[in-house]
Amino acid sequence: MNKNLPYRDASLPIAQRVEDLLGRMTVEEKLAQLGTIWITQLVSDDAFDEAKARDVLANGTGQITRIGASTGLRPAESARLMNDVQRVLVEGTRLGIPAVVHEESTGGYCARGATVFPQGIGLASTWDTDLVQQVGDIIRQQMRAVGARHTLAPLLDVARDPRWGRVEETYGEDPYLNGAIGTAYVKGVQTDDLRQGVVCTGKHFLGYGLSEGGFNQGPVQLGPRELREVFAEPFSAVIRDAGLASMMNSYSSIDGLPVAGSKAILTDLLRGELGFDGTVVADYWAVTQLYTHHYTAADPVESAAQALEAGIDVELPAYDCYRELVAKVEEGTFDIAIVDQAVRRVLRQKMHLSLFEQPYVEADATLAIFDTDAQRAVARQAASQSLVLLKNDGLLPLSEKFDSVAVIGPAADDRRLLQGDYHYPAHVEIIYKPGNAMERWTVDANDPEAREAAKVLGIDLDQPEAGDEATPDLGGAFGIGPHYTTHITPRQAIVQVLGEDRVRYARGCDVLDPDDADIEAAVQAAKASKVALVFVGGRSGLTPSATVGEFLDCVDLGLTGAQAELVERVIATGTPTVVVLVGGRVFALPEIAASANALIEAWLPGEEGGHAIADVLFGQANPSGHLTVTMPRHVGQVPVYVNRRCDRFRIGPLYRKYSDCESTPLYPFGHGLSYTRFEYADLAIKSGSTRDCVEVSFSVRNAGDRAGVEVAQLYVRDMVASTVRPMKQLIGFARVPLEAGESKTVTFTVHPSRLALYDRQMRFVTEPGAFKLMVGASSEDIRLRETITLEGEIAEYLQREIVATRVEVS
Repeated sequence: MNKNLPYRDASLPIAQRVEDLLGRMTVEEKLAQLGTIWITQLVSDDAFDEAKARDVLANGTGQITRIGASTGLRPAESARLMNDVQRVLVEGTRLGIPAVVHEESTGGYCARGATVFPQGIGLASTWDTDLVQQVGDIIRQQMRAVGARHTLAPLLDVARDPRWGRVEETYGEDPYLNGAIGTAYVKGVQTDDLRQGVVCTGKHFLGYGLSEGGFNQGPVQLGPRELREVFAEPFSAVIRDAGLASMMNSYSSIDGLPVAGSKAILTDLLRGELGFDGTVVADYWAVTQLYTHHYTAADPVESAAQALEAGIDVELPAYDCYRELVAKVEEGTFDIAIVDQAVRRVLRQKMHLSLFEQPYVEADATLAIFDTDAQRAVARQAASQSLVLLKNDGLLPLSEKFDSVAVIGPAADDRRLLQGDYHYPAHVEIIYKPGNAMERWTVDANDPEAREAAKVLGIDLDQPEAGDEATPDLGGAFGIGPHYTTHITPRQAIVQVLGEDRVRYARGCDVLDPDDADIEAAVQAAKASKVALVFVGGRSGLTPSATVGEFLDCVDLGLTGAQAELVERVIATGTPTVVVLVGGRVFALPEIAASANALIEAWLPGEEGGHAIADVLFGQANPSGHLTVTMPRHVGQVPVYVNRRCDRFRIGPLYRKYSDCESTPLYPFGHGLSYTRFEYADLAIKSGSTRDCVEVSFSVRNAGDRAGVEVAQLYVRDMVASTVRPMKQLIGFARVPLEAGESKTVTFTVHPSRLALYDRQMRFVTEPGAFKLMVGASSEDIRLRETITLEGEIAEYLQREIVATRVEVS
């Protein structure tokens, strides 16, 4: 390999280098850059197999699939394996093109030894963009240390259906908040210089979170306005405000067109309207699904052609369909220009990452970068700020002088329940517990797609099913297993505060099993204590032993197993009771909400979750999390969300509810209580025009006797518009830290493009007229409001030009 060739000269413009390299490549080498090789394909007997790798990687590869999430390697070992793979590519192939290693990082880098932060919905519940960017920076450091330069995160799906098992991975139901949190995450992980960053992938483009029946991968029915104004907006925000470098397609079809094969979605909308110029990667097996699931293609060749023509540059997680195009290109029946276009994007991104100059990492340096005390402190802060105090009758915060506390419930002392479905090892249970993967779902062992998927995941469909708790010996340090960082459970943290002798623990029941035989012990523990802390929720993951997560959608939003009975019987003892919800599901809990003294939503807080919960329970931290989803009273209300286009809660002069249920939610979007009180005053609005900004300022005062943080929220309603507009639309928010008695001024500067809509001609315009501006502590707790008139003519914008709302707190 000639190291003096132009494409290896970092001093030359990247476009020139790309064209030089592209001109030297064979068809096989080009298409290999659009494929991916799973790391398990390069391993024999739990070790890297160089001979095997040289054969598999003879023509190079675009990416390597998940070293961290496919092995049990510690960071230094993972880095060495990455170096081994790169050495074969850089020094052992004709052109020496390095690969990009991609991983997962929804709530932290999904690998053994990496810091476990709250799952996505927990990060969003902080409403703290600075903190989320700090979390992202730690993820970046850890991934770069092992040579992973591409993450399949963040999820920017707008989650309107809580039956969908992947709500926990999202940032919630609101497009504005999703865009703001996603932008912060990408700024931390990707940065504005890919030489120091990790490519972020926005997923899943588009509409994935609104599938029929809340069923994963189900079809989606969306009109063009809702598709753009709501579901595309978070992606658009992160593209324009953070330079998002990669995108992943949705599994779903929209109005009969599978997104993986839709040029209208992946090219015309994504690249044309939204201005995206990065790489598009396929969701796992999405290209294959064009012929196995959607039936718009007859075979792998047609699937590959549809996907590549639509705009998918890289097939994940394996090189299955795209390899079938080699013959078609060589015989002239598939346009080489389409291949070249995708290869240019892949090569350009590799050069922006400086992979040609720096393909290797220093493996021995990883120890100082993984799960340090400083990183765990950030994890604890993130977990604490993610907790949402839904209800409190004055019981909280608890006194550390309590002489007896009952700690009850399946989530009280189980580190596994602190994890989400994309946390390690919860995510990899599907591999190290193969029996779980087969137990609930019927898998046709003769189905080629099922066999291939199982093979790549390390599951042998020809072997008898293992028991639920079976952990087969996968051998050596390479084998995946239940490798946890140090996780602090609520019980452990409470014992640290009070001492073992003042804590009575009773598990009571399981999260899934309906057996109530152990509830009586919990009842007795509650009766003998001054306060009962009941930890219930769910088990997030990918296997049938889980209750929520990818593939685990539901039709019932109530507590699973015997947990509702556990809570009811503990409360019936008369002992003051705090219920803490731990898990990824959005529960409907009218009975619990009405009868518990206090209710906390803890989501999936990660490794420091126990400490964070104890900090809030005992007042060491003042709760400041706010809901990013609407909590319904009953599953029959679904979908129920903040930016609805009619006043569903107050329809008609006669009937304002269902015949058998209130129409209002149990807890609205943006809701979250504190141990102090906040007062709003002094609303002042500098009205703008369809071309000039609107300035909204007001004061927030801490009227209580302890320090706290308020999340002030700005909503808008277009009073008369050419199309139906949301009754409340979030357009700004600010975290306002205040000492007792302190007051601060919050100022939002809203650009008129933020008020734009797609009109009847599908122009993106801001219309003059009346707009109601609303400031409050939640979408239903509005403290200040004023209607202004926006002057001027109709102003036309582009969605990709929306200007972010500026926030100042002084």
